[in-house]
Amino acid sequence: MIVRDLVNAMESIAPISLKEDWDKVGLQLGDPARTISGPILLTIDLTERVMQEAIEAKAAAIVAYHPPIFSALESLTDRTHTERIIRGCAEAGIAIYTPHTSLDAAQGGITDWLCEGISANAGEAHEGIIHGDCRALIPAIGGDSEREVKVITFVPVEEADQLRAALGTAGAGGIGRYKLCSFNTPGEGTFLPDEGANPTIGKVGTLQRVDETRIEMVCSKRALPIVIETLREFHPYETPAYDIVELIPEPVRRIGSGRRVVLDRPATITQISDRLKHHLDRSRIRYALAPEHESPSHAFQTIGVVPGSGGSLWQNAYEQGCELFITGEMTHHHILAARQTGISILLAGHTNTERGYLPRLVASLQQLLPDAKLITSQRDHDYITVG
Repeated sequence: MIVRDLVNAMESIAPISLKEDWDKVGLQLGDPARTISGPILLTIDLTERVMQEAIEAKAAAIVAYHPPIFSALESLTDRTHTERIIRGCAEAGIAIYTPHTSLDAAQGGITDWLCEGISANAGEAHEGIIHGDCRALIPAIGGDSEREVKVITFVPVEEADQLRAALGTAGAGGIGRYKLCSFNTPGEGTFLPDEGANPTIGKVGTLQRVDETRIEMVCSKRALPIVIETLREFHPYETPAYDIVELIPEPVRRIGSGRRVVLDRPATITQISDRLKHHLDRSRIRYALAPEHESPSHAFQTIGVVPGSGGSLWQNAYEQGCELFITGEMTHHHILAARQTGISILLAGHTNTERGYLPRLVASLQQLLPDAKLITSQRDHDYITVG
């Protein structure tokens, strides 16, 4: 097993394409071709204590949820804790991989894990089961990469099959496992050749009417230049008519930033708090109720969920009808603004909403890397003490 095997396994669980634009996700340290000769340690935060733990365990790689390298490093000395961590891991031959927001956004990732605990009574949450409709607050962009644009052209009926085949050879008309996919509409084309034209059909100065087929085929932007070149080469007209239509990227409902959960059974803030305390193994959780939700009997049904620091998404949740927004931490002013707008806030602690997912990540990696020795850090913990 080499580092690239670990990278491939992590990207199958949490594809890098799902990360936020601002995030630093992927292999941050190490040679992809280097052999993994020791354990792989998983942690939420890669602190100096966790680094020392990895060295003592003779670990060959660390999967650190939070990116240890976030801002550019100008040196690798003992000047800052980040420099000491990166230099220490490099000297010990320890690779570092970070999934962060890719793991949040992925189906079955950290955010879905939180939703499982929120939607089920304490002790009754099960992996992969969310009791209610669940979708991303901001859906990821997915779909078929071969369907980025649509090319539309118009050709005499008798020439349609030949042109369609040529366009397919150039890369148009592929949808999934199907080739030469097209939509064809009969119609009448007209044109009036000017002086100097060399029309295939008709005469200069005479309006020509031709029975034509409108051919529509999708293709990728990568293939578009050769598709257009092929169209010009194989089309019988001296100057073929064609349209290029850019297609809207396809949103993926269940994957992306945050979640919007509509519970099968509405629950009070006390019930939801108890569920989260059990799910996260915490004794305390904070919440701020909007004025219209202050009755102890008020039941919440539509809930926004973001692990970690989700303050930037509470407005998205509110605009999508959420009454309650659950995250790890928010600023005081975000909480005030949200409460006064009409959405209640529940805060469970930044890393508390993330760390409990590590055993599931270990299990997922073990299935993909059966020969790997996976260990969870014993020195990684929430550094904020609640008195």
